[in-house]
Amino acid sequence: MSLKSFAAKVFARNIARKTARWANHPIATQEKVFKALVRKASSTKFGKDHGFNGIASHADFISRVPIRDYEQLKPYIEAMVDGKDDVLWPGKPIYIAKTSGTTSGAKYIPITEASIKCQVAASRNAILNYIHETGNADFVHGKMIFLQGSPELREQNGIKLGRLSGISAHYVPNYLQKNRLPSWETNCISDWETKVDAIVEETMKQDMTVIAGIPSWVQMYFEKLNKRSEKKVGQLFQNFQLFIYGGVNYEPYRAKFEDLIGRKVDSIELFPASEGFFAYQDSQREKGMLLLLDSGIFYEFVRADRFFDPHPERITLQDVELGVNYVMIISTNAGLWAYNLGDTIQFISTRPHRIIVSGRIKHFISAFGEHVIAKEVEEAMQNAIAQTDAKVNEFTVAPQITPEGQELPYHEWLVEFERAPSEMSGFIQILDRSLQEQNSYYYDLISGNILQQLKVTSIKQGGFMEYMKSVGKLGGQNKVQRLSNDRKVADALHALKMQ
Repeated sequence: MSLKSFAAKVFARNIARKTARWANHPIATQEKVFKALVRKASSTKFGKDHGFNGIASHADFISRVPIRDYEQLKPYIEAMVDGKDDVLWPGKPIYIAKTSGTTSGAKYIPITEASIKCQVAASRNAILNYIHETGNADFVHGKMIFLQGSPELREQNGIKLGRLSGISAHYVPNYLQKNRLPSWETNCISDWETKVDAIVEETMKQDMTVIAGIPSWVQMYFEKLNKRSEKKVGQLFQNFQLFIYGGVNYEPYRAKFEDLIGRKVDSIELFPASEGFFAYQDSQREKGMLLLLDSGIFYEFVRADRFFDPHPERITLQDVELGVNYVMIISTNAGLWAYNLGDTIQFISTRPHRIIVSGRIKHFISAFGEHVIAKEVEEAMQNAIAQTDAKVNEFTVAPQITPEGQELPYHEWLVEFERAPSEMSGFIQILDRSLQEQNSYYYDLISGNILQQLKVTSIKQGGFMEYMKSVGKLGGQNKVQRLSNDRKVADALHALKMQ
């Protein structure tokens, strides 16, 4: 064993012990975080506006601080961007992260010195946890690539602005700098397709052991590697051992990835965002991700099916139930207070608290009261791929409320196939049956002849990439919207299909 591998295992063991301490005392850990956040921000403008000095309990917090989304918090954020001190958090943020604007257009999220330290530590600890669990540290000797946005930042009023992935590029530890790819110059290329081509050239002859990024964009990288080298990724990079991903569910991509790689590799799922780093996969044997309770974030949860009620109940960790779809509300050491992140999660374990991301509160289909969520369509697709010979690159789902003629309405699945199923009717039946089994409302609508069986529309090769490019969201942290309650994405894909 090399000195570097030995040191990594020692460090990993220490981190695992620290993680176990807070994971085994979740309620006390969150209470400590809550009190520290409120105390720290009591002298800020937001703290004064909301009477933080009078907050001694979660009930006090609820009575003083309503749930807000980005638009409702925007006046405070704009004041921070303008350079004002002590607005949401003491002092100024050191960064402002510009997000891709999944639900509200472009957003500007403050990142403080305290919050970036937590983000960096969480990213590091995810890998160290893997080392501790598996005993595998050999990959630390090879090259590692993180497909991310440009690290170039601009300064405004003493604050640096950029994409989160670009900001994170400035925090790669010194001991990994020699291992990191691509080069700084390549990472700064703004055009995504040009950038990936350059990354392919830089990495083709390297000993790649770790590859990380959003699955849809890593798939593009792998496909270019396959074409350029005429080899599977696993043959080209014989020591490739670990795939790290986040942003979307990997399962619909897994079969395609294993085909591109030519073998199975371990993977680690992460749940990062500009607003914070919330969870990471802590076990190769168990499903879900460990919710990070000691990272400067206090969590509240609202049942998704009651979120739009006038006064939905806000609960803390001690009252969550398994299998319930919750909207996750966060208060953070970056100054976000009772902030609606927009993501929905489900707990699959409370010892320790592990979660899965089930979708977005604004991304669902309920045109007929069915409230189908991302987790359900992704599981249905996973089942259809597993039971047929289909290979799928990408897909999205939308309602068709006003079909032609006398047809009943239906859900339209727009799918870019790598290989279409030899029996499309069987593929559709598996999708539809799986969705009915998961969602009783959808089952009732189908059995009651309110909806007809879903339909699949094949999208041309590269169609989704063309769509993402057309809306200015090609590459980086951007991802395809998995489903929607309107036809905006579907109609745009149809328009491209007709060109």
